[in-house]
Amino acid sequence: MDTTNLFRLDGRVALITGGSRGIGKMIAAGFIAQGAKVYISSRKADVCFAAAEELGPNCIALPQDVSTVPGCKALAAQFAEHESKLDILVNNAGAAWGEAFETFPEKGWDKVMDLNVKSPFFLTQALYEPMKAAATRDKPGKVINITSIDGQRLNPWDTYSYHASKSALIYLTKRMAARLIKDAINVTSIAPGAFASDMNRAARDHGDAVAQGIPAKRIGYDEDMAGTAIYLASRAGDYVVGDTITVDGGLVNAALGTSIDA
Repeated sequence: MDTTNLFRLDGRVALITGGSRGIGKMIAAGFIAQGAKVYISSRKADVCFAAAEELGPNCIALPQDVSTVPGCKALAAQFAEHESKLDILVNNAGAAWGEAFETFPEKGWDKVMDLNVKSPFFLTQALYEPMKAAATRDKPGKVINITSIDGQRLNPWDTYSYHASKSALIYLTKRMAARLIKDAINVTSIAPGAFASDMNRAARDHGDAVAQGIPAKRIGYDEDMAGTAIYLASRAGDYVVGDTITVDGGLVNAALGTSIDA
């Protein structure tokens, strides 16, 4: 067994939504380090181009708002101007909304569900042909959906649509996997816990305090997220289909619940 290139991504082409910052940028940096050519997309063009410049010559910015179906199709069209085949798609762009139950608005529901659930489906659909063109049984294509531990357990905040969207995306991952495996495209997901980002400001701004509630006693590092994504994207993860890997320091699967003494 030769494991020399098990985690390498040489010659692979990847597209990462929400790739200009946070978890998306962590994954982009990891893919590039393993030899991939990476396209990143985000809604804010200036931020997208700045991130691509920072990540180096193997990173190309494709700014686009993928919260709508026309936006997904537009990103696919932009990508087609550069490449005819796509090996790896990371559906990472996401949104959250927190507000009390009594006043939680429809716009807070629709914004989150559109970007977190509808976008991964319709962007994958829009990029289906270039992904199918690249995929073989010996070298399957990879779709990696970024879900969340909030789709697996409850957090204490009033993020109703976020909880619902991430649970939905975990199950949608399975259904998409069942269809796309027919074309040698593996669909999986990563459910992150506490990683410092603009979306998870608690981990970003109060990491030491947040860490005390995590069994591993720390928040996630860039390498934790990049390593998991590299595993799924590379030859190492070729036999993983439809599953969600939880990357949270044990919060979901290794934290004891509370009990009340009788």
